[in-house]
Amino acid sequence: MNLEHLKAFYVTVMANSISKAAKQLHLSQPALSMQLQALEKELDSELLIRSTKGVQLTEAGEVLYDYAKTILSLKENIQRDIKNIHKNQQLLLGACTTVGDYALPCSLFLFKDKNPDISVHVEISNTPGVITKLINHTVRIGIIQGKPPGDEMEYMEIMRDKLLLVVQPQFWERLSAGESNSITLEELKELPLIMREEGSGTRCYIEETLSEHGTSLDEFNIAVELNTPEAIKSSVTAGQGLSFVPEYTVKKELRIGHLKAIEVQDVDFTSHYYVAYLKDTKLRPHEKEFLDFLNSHKRGFC
Repeated sequence: MNLEHLKAFYVTVMANSISKAAKQLHLSQPALSMQLQALEKELDSELLIRSTKGVQLTEAGEVLYDYAKTILSLKENIQRDIKNIHKNQQLLLGACTTVGDYALPCSLFLFKDKNPDISVHVEISNTPGVITKLINHTVRIGIIQGKPPGDEMEYMEIMRDKLLLVVQPQFWERLSAGESNSITLEELKELPLIMREEGSGTRCYIEETLSEHGTSLDEFNIAVELNTPEAIKSSVTAGQGLSFVPEYTVKKELRIGHLKAIEVQDVDFTSHYYVAYLKDTKLRPHEKEFLDFLNSHKRGFC
């Protein structure tokens, strides 16, 4: 399949106009139409329905569009990686939210200070998102919470962090157990709980820990699910419920008294964080140097 024809198709769909796509591709409209027709002939399928309102994907066009996004992204990644070999050293990192937003920034500044010629690009998402980026070769090294199943990755543990049950102090005082600084799992089931979204590293670890203690999140009163630590902190600080959050994310709020940590009796919530990369990835010298740095006392997590 001709990649230029595939790109022409993709740009046309995104622009929703052959004339606009032609301008973006620096082609004449007849030349662009010929590329689209050649692609349709090769696949023996109509891909686009043209009208005065723009273009509309056919069923075959929808299938091709999904593949086009992946194929063209891979093409860009290949060109980028080969360019980096010849031009400069680039560190392509993916990081889960807890590490990427709170612990990693200080480390990157320290690493860059010692390695000014290495450019660093970080993409932050939840743990499943980081794993997807690794598999798609969008990033070459990932920092994730927990170790997912499967054997396609190499892992190295770099840190542990307690998951704390936090609450707004005034909200806690209003509860029947407000005079205590601890709670049982059974008592917690009666209170509004604010959780990370399904699939996040934090939530997966909580589910595993609860399962080890003979219970599950289905038995808890989940008031709302949010997909960032900041959103959770805002909700808890506003007195809307309790939540399990990594200690790294609430150091400041605990110090100034906006949040209070409550002990969960007889349960240890300690989360593990790993550096991960695909087993078939041949790490470059500057990437190995970064992994050694993360595994040393010099890493300077915030």
